[in-house]
Amino acid sequence: MNTRTEAFERLVQIMDELREKCPWDRKQTIQSLRQMTLEETYELADAITDNDWKSIKEELGDLLLHIVFYSKIASEQNQFTIEEVLNGISKKLIDRHPHIYGNVEVQNDEDVKRNWEKLKIKEGKQSVLAGVPRTLPALVKAMRLQEKAKQVGFEWENKEQVWEKVKEEEAELQEAIAENDQRKIEEEFGDLVFSLVNFARFLNVDAENALEITNKKFIKRFSQMEEKAMATGRNLDEMSLQEMDSIWNQIKRDKA
Repeated sequence: MNTRTEAFERLVQIMDELREKCPWDRKQTIQSLRQMTLEETYELADAITDNDWKSIKEELGDLLLHIVFYSKIASEQNQFTIEEVLNGISKKLIDRHPHIYGNVEVQNDEDVKRNWEKLKIKEGKQSVLAGVPRTLPALVKAMRLQEKAKQVGFEWENKEQVWEKVKEEEAELQEAIAENDQRKIEEEFGDLVFSLVNFARFLNVDAENALEITNKKFIKRFSQMEEKAMATGRNLDEMSLQEMDSIWNQIKRDKA
C-alpha cells in the first residue's frame, strides 16, 4: 500500500470511528451537511481568489471529508459506497476522454469540450444546458450557460462583436430607464450583465472572480477610509460626500 492509499484509508477509518463514537457526527444527515458543504466550497473559492495555497490545502481537506461523510451515510443506508463513488468517477473520466483512452483525435482543448458535450447527450442528457445546476449563483450560472452553448457553436466569432452587443444592451437599458418601466429596467439590466459576462469570457477573465477581487478591494479601501476618518476624530456619517471622496482618492493614490 503506497502513502497516497494509506492516507485515504486513514481518513475513511477516522470517519467510520467518528460515525460510531461521536454524538455530533452520528447525528448528521445528508440534509444537515448540505449547507456546511456549500460553506466549505465558498471558503475554498475565497482561498483560490486570494491565491492562498495554505488555505487551499486546508479547504480541500474539508471538502474531501464531506465527500467521505456523504459516502459513509449512503453506505449505512445501502445506497452506495465510497468505492463506488471512486470507480464511478474513474469510469466517467475514461469514457469522456476517448482521445486519451480510445482512438478519437482532437486538435485542442475546444475539441475536447465539444466531444464532452456530445458524449453527455449520448448518455441521456436532454439538453447541453442540462448539467448547469439550478442553484448556482447567477453570475457563475451565466458563465456556465455561455460555455455550454459555445460547445454547439452558439458563440460570437470575436470580442469586438461581443462588445457591440454590450453597447446594444446598454442602449436598451437606457431606453427602459427613460420609459420608467421598472420591470423592463430589471430585464434590460440583466441582459447587460449577461453580455458583460460574455465579454469577460472573450477576455479570458473569470467574471465571478473579477467581481470578488473588486469586492475585496472595496472592503479594504472603505475600511482604510473609516480609519482615516477616525484618526481625525470623526465618523464617516459626519462627513460630506466630497470629504469622503477626497479620502478615497488619497487611498487610491497611495496604493498606486
